Amino acid sequence: MEGETVKFDLWGYPVKTTSDDCIAAINSYYHQVLSFGRNRAIILQASINDEDCVLANILAAHFLSSSANPSSASSRLAAARAKLENSTSYEKAIFDSVACLIGADRNDEIVLDLHSKVLPQNQQESYIYGMLSFPLLELGRMDEAEKAARRGLEINKQDLWSQHNLCHVFQYECHYKEAVEFMEACSPTWSSCSSFMYTHNWWHVAICYLEGHAPFQKVLEVYDHYIWRELQRSDADRTEVYLNALGLMLRAYVRGHITCTEDRLKTLANCLTDQSTWHKEWLLDLLAVWALASSNEVSKAESLLKSMQSRVYTMSRKKQQSMQRGILLAESLYEYGRGNCQQVIELLGLDFDVNDCKMIGASDEQLEVFSEVWYTVLLDTGHFSKAIDEIERRVKKREGAPFFWRLLEKGYSIAGKEDACVVAKENAKALEAAYFEQTV
Repeated sequence: MEGETVKFDLWGYPVKTTSDDCIAAINSYYHQVLSFGRNRAIILQASINDEDCVLANILAAHFLSSSANPSSASSRLAAARAKLENSTSYEKAIFDSVACLIGADRNDEIVLDLHSKVLPQNQQESYIYGMLSFPLLELGRMDEAEKAARRGLEINKQDLWSQHNLCHVFQYECHYKEAVEFMEACSPTWSSCSSFMYTHNWWHVAICYLEGHAPFQKVLEVYDHYIWRELQRSDADRTEVYLNALGLMLRAYVRGHITCTEDRLKTLANCLTDQSTWHKEWLLDLLAVWALASSNEVSKAESLLKSMQSRVYTMSRKKQQSMQRGILLAESLYEYGRGNCQQVIELLGLDFDVNDCKMIGASDEQLEVFSEVWYTVLLDTGHFSKAIDEIERRVKKREGAPFFWRLLEKGYSIAGKEDACVVAKENAKALEAAYFEQTV
């Protein structure tokens, strides 16, 4: 490899390119990604400046895979693969990691292993621990995830991903007050990050208020002032805002806060009738189907659902099989929005497992609301024994969550288990009172 064709990125790694502008754009992309900035599209300039640069192309594929048109990532991936043989070892390592991450046959364990290979060279970089922490969370390795997040924060208290992941740990452990205090203390560092990260971090705060049974006005204040208000920014990404707004609205809806969120949900659903917001992310489409159906925008909900089904038909057979659970969930949310609980059960069945729906691109915390929908529908359709069994298993994992105790109270009451009902009620009241006293 000729020396003049190799330049070095800001980490000191060799990259085969003759373009200083290409390297500058790559370095800018690093900064934007690691700080969750608003100009991640800068990486496309890198591949324009040197169309043969493997690193520029594979990073462009990474960016495009989560953009409005993810199918466009394939051309950048192909361009990177075509020049891979003559690239540096660093570029090959990044290619392997990203190709696995965005591939149709993604395996999270393999992704984690590939990305972990760069850890020894970056032990003093805060971002690497935040990046490591999140897959550990998704693999259920909470102790390791917390350790990684705290290490990232030791190096840099403003590392956004480490902040976010530590909040995940607090939520999982039902330490809602601690999560709120931690995230609100961190919030001044979020002003320059992307619409998704900004509203998603505030989504976590709102969820903790909701889960901890704080006054519901606290939830609405976060929604109004920190999620919905993001749309007033000239560079806001509205679909990223809608995603977190919808996730919060569905949680509130499942918990019976229907009347006080009705106007907000209608406003949100009206925005979602614009088809330019469709098909940006599978999770967004799923939530939009529910919001449209529950806001009397039934024809739009049907159109979106049919369009989602059509998208699946264009996929490979293997990908179609993978997405079937996601489509069933979308159909169920359509029926749930229309109030057809029996149809929801017929679609999801009595053995529904939300972990089978990870292909929609949601974290465990984001997926949990769909389990909550299923629990409530089981109770409302007379499947109380099944509901009790499932909720009892959930309580064993998160016994500090008042909502699950309330669901158990309802299930025991329906089943005529009065003693168990009293215990569940008292547990729920104790948890609710404890959190309320700490937040007034």
